[in-house]
Amino acid sequence: MTRISLRVDGVRYDDDVEPRTLLVHHLREQLGKVGTVVGCDTSNCGACTVLMSGPDGKPVGVKSCTVLAVQADGRDITTIEGLSGPDNTLHPVQRSFHERHALQCGYCTPGMIMAAVDLLSENPDPTDTEIREGLEGNLCRCTGYQNIVRAVRDAASAIRSGGESAEPAPPTPEAVDAATPDGGLPPDRVPEEAVPHPVP
Repeated sequence: MTRISLRVDGVRYDDDVEPRTLLVHHLREQLGKVGTVVGCDTSNCGACTVLMSGPDGKPVGVKSCTVLAVQADGRDITTIEGLSGPDNTLHPVQRSFHERHALQCGYCTPGMIMAAVDLLSENPDPTDTEIREGLEGNLCRCTGYQNIVRAVRDAASAIRSGGESAEPAPPTPEAVDAATPDGGLPPDRVPEEAVPHPVP
């Protein structure tokens, strides 16, 4: 076991981890941050995207299935749970995804939102092409991406106009479920009685 210290969503955690534990599994299984979704475990889908401080302290989007928990020692991590404001106001990107219906099943949504936040921190006024290029590491099987591009464009405008702490959007249960960590779409916990089945 290796001792690591992380600051996740503003809270410091000191834990012993197996050296081979992936950051996504540490976040979900040890810290309870189940909004960070395990999609492919191969770095293809981007559903596990979080923001992690780089060597210069600036947060950048990373696929947490490609980072060992020990590699994140001493870093600041922001998950979808830490994105909303202290009074649970939606971040402009969350709000735009909600209002533009930029989701269907919701499985990719947490990672897509985190990747969009990362993109807008680098480029506050992206073109549609730049949005598509900035999100190319995140896959969505449902939406066709057009509403996602619109949502990111609208969020960029809100952030530029000072909407960093946007007012909560009127609640639509399905959208709130997918755009926030407390929602029920999709099921993201394995029942304790489940028997793992090895894939040949």
